Amino acid sequence: MTRDEAETAALIERLVGSVADGEDQAVEAALRPKDLNEFIGQEKVREQLDLVLRAARARGATADHVLLSGAPGLGKTTLSMIIAAEMEAPLRITSGPAIQHAGDLTAILSSLQEGEVLFLDEIHRMSRPAEEMLYMAMEDFRVDVIVGKGPGATAIPLELPPFTLVGATVRAGLLPPPLRDRFGFTGHMEFYEPAELERVVHRSARLLEVETTSEGAAEVAGRSRGTPRIANRLLRRVRDYAQVKADGRITREIAEAALAVYEVDARGLDRLDRAVLGALLKLFGGGPVGLSTLAVAVGEERETVAEVAEPFLVREGLLARTPRGRVAMPAAWEHFGLVPPRQGGPAGGREGPH
Repeated sequence: MTRDEAETAALIERLVGSVADGEDQAVEAALRPKDLNEFIGQEKVREQLDLVLRAARARGATADHVLLSGAPGLGKTTLSMIIAAEMEAPLRITSGPAIQHAGDLTAILSSLQEGEVLFLDEIHRMSRPAEEMLYMAMEDFRVDVIVGKGPGATAIPLELPPFTLVGATVRAGLLPPPLRDRFGFTGHMEFYEPAELERVVHRSARLLEVETTSEGAAEVAGRSRGTPRIANRLLRRVRDYAQVKADGRITREIAEAALAVYEVDARGLDRLDRAVLGALLKLFGGGPVGLSTLAVAVGEERETVAEVAEPFLVREGLLARTPRGRVAMPAAWEHFGLVPPRQGGPAGGREGPH
């Protein structure tokens, strides 16, 4: 198993992981909005994209190539489907890791219909030969097919119908500049505010035919780490709890009880997050401590701690990465009900007032 595959597997196993597993993909298909007006959040990207699509329709042309960047679970795949629907065009979905040779890309491009939307997820993980072929395809709607080998090899130009490429990546900076510059529109997806996630939860609950109070939706939204995919996943688990343990209605009390069972606390931290912070605070006095040492203390791989747990902890202001190692921030001590040790005092902190 490669490092990327190991990280993906670790994310999928977590209830608050932002990568979709098989169940998520099936449910998301039913919950996805079908047009831009129905899409919640990402106001700037939505407004800008609406202008791009409306202008293309007015010209009777295919839309410019679109690059969407942002963390998993924020709606990049959903927006690609909306782009195809708004342009009344077919949609083809593939991913960067699936394109390991230029021939793989040639087979996909040569079978596209005019105006078709090609969604390329994790575009930054595409192989270099395929990436270089994509330059010409995006700009000139043409690829060169190499026939033969060695000195007798011949490049035969293959004309492509106009199409729209929608690329998705966790960070636009991971793409080489020549590829990034060929996109006519680049949109960065931000994490959602709690109020936006409440709207997502209410909409999903309605589609799932689950009754929820405003307080219950707010409780689920507040633990969803700014990510609609996580909000929908938590909603389904709370729904299960409500149907088995109560009358099926989601209230604040039911949401709190359900998420306590699944070990997701009020701030959205799960078992792994709390294990990392707990070790940092109680074993190492808040740090600084090296990544390898911290990983051994919680019984995880270095990559799991660095790539799975730490990004959210850093974003929440609970942990900082410094040249000397990982350091707990004041919010982490407060979250655990501890006070930092005095300078030079014993490690581990002490119980603070609750």
